[in-house]
Formats: sequence, C-alpha cells, structure tokens
Amino acid sequence: MTKTFVTQPFLPPLEEFIPYLEKIWQEKWLTNNGSFHRQLESKLGDYLGVSQLSLFTNGTIALITALQALRITGEVITTPYTFVATAHSLIWNKNKPVFVDIDPKTFNIDPDKVEAAITPQTSAILAVHVYGMPCDNNRLQQIADVYGLKLIYDAAHAFGVNQQNESILNYGDLSILSFHATKVYNTFEGGAIVCKDEKLKQRIDYLKNFGFADEVTVMAAGINGKMNEFQAALGLLQLDYIDQCIASRGIIANYYRDALKEIPGLKLLPSYAQGEENYSYFPILIEAEYPLTRDELYLKLREQDIYARRYFYPLISEFPMYRGLSSADAKNLPVAKQVSEQVLCLPIYPDLSEESLLKIIKNIQTKGLS
Repeated sequence: MTKTFVTQPFLPPLEEFIPYLEKIWQEKWLTNNGSFHRQLESKLGDYLGVSQLSLFTNGTIALITALQALRITGEVITTPYTFVATAHSLIWNKNKPVFVDIDPKTFNIDPDKVEAAITPQTSAILAVHVYGMPCDNNRLQQIADVYGLKLIYDAAHAFGVNQQNESILNYGDLSILSFHATKVYNTFEGGAIVCKDEKLKQRIDYLKNFGFADEVTVMAAGINGKMNEFQAALGLLQLDYIDQCIASRGIIANYYRDALKEIPGLKLLPSYAQGEENYSYFPILIEAEYPLTRDELYLKLREQDIYARRYFYPLISEFPMYRGLSSADAKNLPVAKQVSEQVLCLPIYPDLSEESLLKIIKNIQTKGLS
C-alpha cells in the first residue's frame, strides 16, 4: 500500500488527567452540576454547533428522558436495525415500537416505509443515524410536519457529524448522543440530549434530577440521569484530542477502503464528504460471491484474535420482547434482515497499528480462501 499511515494516540497522557482529579478532590463537589459539568456542557455545545445541550450519565437514560420531555404517547415508528437501547427506551416509556424497513444504501430508516406505517395512534418517529451516517433528514421532517409527529434522533454514533455545514444534531425536535467508552468521543459512560430552546432544556434538566426545580419543588416524576464530575472531567480532556481522534479513524477507514474495495463479494458503504463522517464504524457486507459466509469469516477472524462484530445482528425485532409485534414480522423487514445477516464491522480505533491493520486485511482477502 502506498498510503502514509500515521495515527494519533486514543487516550490523552495520564498526567494530563491528574489536575482534573485534584481539583475535584479539592472542591469536594463530585456530582450535581459541578464546575466541570457546566464547562463541558458549554464547550460541547460550541464544538458541536448546537444551542442547547444537557449532559446525562449515559445515552440510554437520555433516550428515556427525551421521550418523557416531549410527552410521547402511543406508537413510535422506529428501525429494527440499531442497538437495543433505542427500542428499550420506548418500552420503558410505555410506547409501542413500530418497526419499518431500512434503506439498502445507508442502512437508515426508509422514509417511504415510515409514511406508510403512520396510524392515528402514531405520535413520533425515532430515527437512528446508523454508523454516524446521516438519515434523510429533510424527508423525515416533511413527514413529521405533515402528520403532526415529533421527530427524535438517536445520534449515538453521530458525534461531530455535519450535513451541508450544519450539525445533524440540529435536525428534528431532539437528538440524543452516547458517550460510552466504545464511541468516537467518550466520558467512560455518558450521553446528552440536544434541543433548540431554553424552556425545553430546563424541563430536560428537571427530569434528569428527579424532577427537582429547587430544594423543595418537584416538577415531574424525574430520574437520576446526571453526569458526575469525573465523567465531565474526562470529557473536557477528551475534547482537546477529538479532532486528532477523528482524523486518525479517517486514515484507518481509507486504508481499509483502498485494500478491500476490489474484493469480489465484499460490499462497502458509500463514503461521505469531509466533515460529514466521523468513522465511528467500518461495516462491510459479505455477499454470496465471497468464498466464506459472514459467520464463517467472523469465526475465522476470532481465531486470529481479530474482534470484528456482527453489528447489528440479530435485529431488535427478533428478540423475544419484540417479535410478537406485527411490525416485527421478517416479511415486513427484508432489507434489514438481509443486511443483519451479511454485515461485519471491522476493528477501528485511533491507535490501531499498521501491523494489526495489515493482519486484518490479510485474513479478509480472498487469496487462498475456499
């Protein structure tokens, strides 16, 4: 390969984190809207280009709270091709998930299928920017406007992704981020809700703190969703390195793309313009022309200590708590079903070495496979 391979470390040096820990210890303020929490909300909002951002202890609690904040009831149209937390948040809120199929090019929810699934009981659309690839935001918003629906985005994979020079987090009524350790940007665990006005942010902030408005006033049946100072401190430090992190992931993704694009039976997702992709995942599809099935390749890589993931497999609609829904019938979800049985996400992280990358590619190349 002729591409220069130079990436940046994933984590900042440990010594840079020590002053944050010392300050937490000195201030004796561990949680409940401490100074690092306030700083991180402000700096993240500026970095992401959003006006209102509320930090959470994790992305799942943020999803559940988002539904509460918008007072979502009844049916919510969503995708079966996502992490289970997307649908679980609906169950926790006593909403009925309605699954629809995905677009075969982007793996995001198919707007045509969304519109066809709307009933008088539908109150919202919960879309997912799968692998950080933007949904058809304009079309989804048109559908939401015509039918009077709320539009919520699970943007767990979409940190820092822009579309037409604007953050995709500004689309819809709310966007939810995850800062889990596996994400492009992390605070060990963590998450956030992005909204557009101060009044809604205030309601969200009440809800994540048990509903307290002040010491003696409870406004709603809230939950404990607050981010603590240790998470916020790591988030501040990570933010200093995030551009390097994304750039390094981009180098690795381009390396994969160059090496794998001509292999028969492998299909890659389309690439996006700079700034419109954060390289959070590198999925490939294993099609019939490839000498091994997806699962055979998955096991072959595992035998070589290469931890690729069948992500997302199985579909959410196939789990016991969902498969009884009429919308979960596989006949209604042919594209999602096929993709889930073909997809394999390859290892991608900023300090993945060139040696490891070449090992992965060598084990995928078809020469010698049968």
